[in-house]
Amino acid sequence: MLVKTYCAAVNGLEVTTVTCEVSMSRGMQFHLTGLADTAVKESYDRIKAALINNGFNIPVMDITINLSPADIKKEGSGYDLPLAIGIIAANGKVESERLERYMLMGELGLDGRLQPIRGALPIAIQARKEKFKGLIVPQQNIREAAVVNQLEVYGMETLMDVINFMQGDNSYKPTIIDTRKEFYEQQNHYELDFSDVRGQESVKRALEVAAAGGHNLIMIGPPGSGKSMMAKRLPGILPPLTLSESLETTQIHSIAGKLSRDTSLISQRPFRSPHHTISQVALCGGGTNPQPGEISLAHNGVLFCDELPEFSRTVLEVMRQPLEDRKITISRAKYTIDYPCSFMFVASMNPCPCGYYGDPTHHCVCTPGQIQRYMNKISGPLLDRIDIHCDLPSVSASWLPAKSRKNASSPSRPSTAMPR
Repeated sequence: MLVKTYCAAVNGLEVTTVTCEVSMSRGMQFHLTGLADTAVKESYDRIKAALINNGFNIPVMDITINLSPADIKKEGSGYDLPLAIGIIAANGKVESERLERYMLMGELGLDGRLQPIRGALPIAIQARKEKFKGLIVPQQNIREAAVVNQLEVYGMETLMDVINFMQGDNSYKPTIIDTRKEFYEQQNHYELDFSDVRGQESVKRALEVAAAGGHNLIMIGPPGSGKSMMAKRLPGILPPLTLSESLETTQIHSIAGKLSRDTSLISQRPFRSPHHTISQVALCGGGTNPQPGEISLAHNGVLFCDELPEFSRTVLEVMRQPLEDRKITISRAKYTIDYPCSFMFVASMNPCPCGYYGDPTHHCVCTPGQIQRYMNKISGPLLDRIDIHCDLPSVSASWLPAKSRKNASSPSRPSTAMPR
């Protein structure tokens, strides 16, 4: 008996509908074709355990499964659910009437519970584009996938829930989310407020100009002058995300598996601050299983590089082309993928290795040669792509509110010093 179920393969931001063709005949072997990776090939063991633990027996027959189109690589464990439903339907345990109207994605635990997957949002968009009636995903991905309207999205907890639904149980209801309402309600909730900044009026003005025009900016100043603090508050004064920008940003974070369970749409501009030990692949994306890098995760937001000269020079140089083209093309032997990366680049650095060159309150111990070598870590072409360069002086305590100065000067606990 031949049965077909439907799922999707995500490669970069491109989603391809995949048909799982399950055929059974006399024999005792299992064959899986269609350019599947190791995680997909291991699915038979998970499916077998899940079916046995839910009261089903694996048919003692020759099972052949083809993932079509066979020339596109299939990666990840999200194919467990469509493969399991296909095997059950081919064995005559599930009616196949609903199979052609719904797309299925989900990883199976050994007890039959559905585990979350990556890329639920772009898969839901593809399901609507292909005119499927609905999409079935794990419950953890329901809010992410239900953003797409004109598509019935069902969040299931276990394999038995999916089987009951496919057998005609109408007790399961699709999840409906008012996307626009949730998006605009959460748009102005920021944890860090730019109004908290005291002093540094010229730098605050530079940040406002950069935020208004989307300019790249670098701040040069001694330790403690507020570089990182002001950069973290920059998303709060950027223009709010539009709904289309939010949808595009959410898709990238969905593919990377960065969305939390309760997130439907990203309503605030992302802020990414990678450590200076980051590699080229982690910054620009790629890898054995291609994933978006930090510059793509910062799409429509801010990429902040603290202590810029401490980054590897080769890592910094890979940002030349993305800063110009606002997209990055990752070309490897087995794939070529385009990721968007329209971000605002903000960097900070000290004026010298010790950090106090030109500071009137501290003495700099660096030689001119050390300072020159430190500044030469950043190439001229990269600096040319940074529109605004601003120097930060150290801030005196007089800029702090009187209440804050009082709390800072008072001891946190009673003194134990002996009186004279």
